[in-house]
Amino acid sequence: MSEPEPVGPMTLLQMAGAEPRPHVLAESAVVMIDAQMEYRDGRLALPGIEAAVAEGAKLLALARGQGRPVINVAHQGRAGGLFDPDGPGFPFIPAAAPAPGEAVVRKSLPNAFAGTDLAAHLEAGGVRSIIVGGFMTHMCVSSTVRAALDLGIGCTVVAGACGTRDLPDGAGGVVAAEALHRAELAGLADRFAVVVPRTADLEAPD
Repeated sequence: MSEPEPVGPMTLLQMAGAEPRPHVLAESAVVMIDAQMEYRDGRLALPGIEAAVAEGAKLLALARGQGRPVINVAHQGRAGGLFDPDGPGFPFIPAAAPAPGEAVVRKSLPNAFAGTDLAAHLEAGGVRSIIVGGFMTHMCVSSTVRAALDLGIGCTVVAGACGTRDLPDGAGGVVAAEALHRAELAGLADRFAVVVPRTADLEAPD
């Protein structure tokens, strides 16, 4: 009698018997978080930003093509600092900029629901699930997705449309951006969101 194959790591969702599937775009809104010039040309320029923005542009185009709501989030910092609203880092990256008539939500904290009308936009549209892209994976994307769970809002994150940067690890070393990106997505997929590699994975047939 053959030995059973070892079971690999499982998420909390899988342990609970759930079979995570991406949220249906036709029932969701796309939330693009902080696709701003600070991450392309500013002090927070991210490795791999062009590829992530290109994937984000695909996500936006898909949502717009299906007539789905798109909510564009912009981080507003202090004068003279990062994301100075009058500085060169504040505007949206052109390839991921809002289309005419789309909602723009300004935030001052990592969580895009905190002190903003993001939840009101979703409620007004009768939307209970969001598909998320943007920056940075470990910071504003993570904070927003985690907060969504508390509000009863389902989340799917498009990994290729997100990105982050190298960080010190607190012990004299460095956590590389790609490792941090993957680790944060793994943490989100454990309980908070469905994670898909690319926009094309949202279009996969049932």
